[in-house]
Amino acid sequence: MPESAAPDPEVTGPSAPPSGRVIHADNLAVLSGFADESFTLIYLDPPFNTGRSQSRATSTSVRSKPDADGAHAAGAVSGFKGQFYERIRGDLMRYDDRFEDYWQFLEPRLLEAWRLLADDGTLYLHLDYREAHYAKVLLDALFGRECFLNEIIWAYDYGAKSKSRWPTKHDTILVYVKNPAAYYFDSTTVDREPYMAPGLVTPEKAERGKLPTDVWWHTIVSPTGREKTGYPTQKPAGILRRIIQASSREGDTVLDFFAGSGTTGAVAVDLGRNFVLIDQNQAAIDTMRVRFAALETVTFE
Repeated sequence: MPESAAPDPEVTGPSAPPSGRVIHADNLAVLSGFADESFTLIYLDPPFNTGRSQSRATSTSVRSKPDADGAHAAGAVSGFKGQFYERIRGDLMRYDDRFEDYWQFLEPRLLEAWRLLADDGTLYLHLDYREAHYAKVLLDALFGRECFLNEIIWAYDYGAKSKSRWPTKHDTILVYVKNPAAYYFDSTTVDREPYMAPGLVTPEKAERGKLPTDVWWHTIVSPTGREKTGYPTQKPAGILRRIIQASSREGDTVLDFFAGSGTTGAVAVDLGRNFVLIDQNQAAIDTMRVRFAALETVTFE
């Protein structure tokens, strides 16, 4: 596997057709082969910890205290933020037993995401309400609280509605940057949305629309719509479009290592970005083969 996931800059750039790689593998086994700071944007939509049985490989990052000479035991992985991060993780695991298995799976992948982000890069971690509060505390410790950029609420109104509590109709997307002094963000490229009360602004503003806030009202993928691929956890292209527009440039490379139906890649190509998608689910790979069949610059590995 090449040392870097980024395409050759002499071949691919803002004026060249975007390229993509789709890799069928356990993402943790693949990520270590990519060079540090290879990606401007990483979007992750991991399986939600809903309490249902899930078939997936687990891996645990191992930390150790250095010996008298400052050396660590062979195979030990040094975590970010030192004992502070380790203590927070331990406290959360003792608080909720269900937390441990899920985060032993996700934690080493978040460590890799931090390593792979470019200095001006941004991580978008897409979770539901069951895990978002855990993730916020741990990512503050992992990235540094100063690297927290936004908590985005994606709100929708579809499906069954509980009568015994307020119906849950939102996901949370946590946004962290690698370097708070250097991250890339350009809101001027983002598609605007209608004003909720257009009569309260000038006709010119109403026609132009407004910049989105950190609450995104967007429908889910319609079960009968043209966007539907048949993959059960497919996310709307409109959500990924907003993320990729704001936090990457044409010619940049976007990474999604829980790729699912491949929406990240489809939107990236449409916006002139390169992409690397990883998934170990054969159904996901089959879906992406159909989705990218017409694109000669997309390779499958």
